[in-house]
Amino acid sequence: MVTSSSEPQNSVISLPTLLLRQDRILAAIDVGTNSIHMVVAQIQPELPAFSIIAREKATVRLGDFCEQTGRLTEAAMERAIAALKRCQEVAKSLNAEQTIAVATSAVREAPNGRDFLQRVEDELGLIINLVSGIEEARRIYLGVLSGMNFQSKPHIIIDIGGGSTELILGDGHEPRTLSSTKVGAVRLTAEKITTDPISNSEFQTLQAYIRGMFERSVDELKAHLEPSDHPRMIGTSGTIETLAVLHAREKFGTVPAPLNGYEMSQKDVREWVSRFKKMSFSERLEVPGLSERRAEIILAGALILLEAMTMLKIDSIMICERSLREGVVVDWMLTHGLIEDRLRYQSSVRQRNVLNVAQKYQVNLEHSQRVAEFALSLFDQTQGSLHDWTSDERDLLWAAAILHNCGHHVSHSAHHKHSYYLIRNSELLGYTEIEIEAIANLARYHRKNSPKKRHENYRSLTSKRHRRMVEQLHPLLRLAVALDRRQIGAIQSVQCEYLSEQRELRLRIHPADASDDCALELWSLEYKKSSMETEYGIKIVPILQPTSTKLA
Repeated sequence: MVTSSSEPQNSVISLPTLLLRQDRILAAIDVGTNSIHMVVAQIQPELPAFSIIAREKATVRLGDFCEQTGRLTEAAMERAIAALKRCQEVAKSLNAEQTIAVATSAVREAPNGRDFLQRVEDELGLIINLVSGIEEARRIYLGVLSGMNFQSKPHIIIDIGGGSTELILGDGHEPRTLSSTKVGAVRLTAEKITTDPISNSEFQTLQAYIRGMFERSVDELKAHLEPSDHPRMIGTSGTIETLAVLHAREKFGTVPAPLNGYEMSQKDVREWVSRFKKMSFSERLEVPGLSERRAEIILAGALILLEAMTMLKIDSIMICERSLREGVVVDWMLTHGLIEDRLRYQSSVRQRNVLNVAQKYQVNLEHSQRVAEFALSLFDQTQGSLHDWTSDERDLLWAAAILHNCGHHVSHSAHHKHSYYLIRNSELLGYTEIEIEAIANLARYHRKNSPKKRHENYRSLTSKRHRRMVEQLHPLLRLAVALDRRQIGAIQSVQCEYLSEQRELRLRIHPADASDDCALELWSLEYKKSSMETEYGIKIVPILQPTSTKLA
């Protein structure tokens, strides 16, 4: 069942009054293993802050995989598409300028996960960004920080989903650790529980399995704690919120609204696990506040929380109602330059991670940065005349330019192909899976063949928009590489002059040294320009201008 609620965060101002402001409206959708959640946020850029003005939730159980194949089932995909359509309708009714959707564990792991994303794009026109487990954890952290002040003290965040659990250690600044473990309430219920009520042996096996899966993440988190640290635990997600509701209703006879800030002890969690362990599914259904879908998976979810608290020696947990979807909103605000406070470091998370990967693979950064400058200059000067790509695609072009030569770390021969695989398998935080795929493809095509349908890497771009972007922007990267052919900074700048009637693009080349004829760079431009000429249906004419004139 899909539910909707309007909940302005400022009780003095009504929803209609809020919507009369000239603030920006953004919809963020989290396509999870168990449920699809959407928040519609009203962003006040001048603060900067945002308020949640509507929520949508549908329990679609994408994680109910086909037992034989592990694929998303047709029924689950149809439920998901119906829920997403409803989300689009709500977002449109509230005048959302953009809808950003991310998919997590279930879609990441299903063999037909990318086919599902393509189907959603074809049927609804909605692009869903697939994010890695670590990127999911980063955005959860951002979401929690938007609702709580850590006061520079360490906190452990746990988010228990249907297919995975994220553990994060942070103090309100850059996260110390981010981890994602394949233990989730839906996954464990389906794979590990066959008895009802659960038998003692099965319970012990489940308990041991969770501990074993958490061991690496917990050890890493502990290694980043100082001896003087006494971290508090923050819990997000439906499982933890449900436990809080059950606890509050039984202890106080009422459920606080909002739940944000509500606390439970480890002892409380342990008692609920003990009770659920003894109950059959039908008995759990009779517990007030426990829906049918939640009753089915609550034991596994509660046990995940208990084991995490036990292993980390945490005595209590505080509820935060903000999580991944709110983190998507914060990330959007960061990338659009709307946040300049304690989260400011996050605005450069993409840049820092790209440069880290470049350093890892011993990229010649001076050369790569010159190539990036040329690529962005060509992009900016041809925007509106030859292409209509935005700052989002410009950022992907920059990343590809910085990393285009990283394949030399493997071998000079076919290094463009090695660059693709190194980028594709690097953990580029701040980027979605499809964006990483696009960056890798742009780098792959900085030389040799242009994109072709027979190329496996090109077929991996499931988004038509991103395929088209690679087709149109890889020629710019090729020209940029040619402009620094000797890797000595021979060319100072390039000025584009587009003659629309002649379909001619003149590249006025300004050498750094007026006496340098830049013969090798001009030869390389002649060799590389064909891909752009073919893609845009134009003629490119390089013109050497050995003067001090610079591009404005």
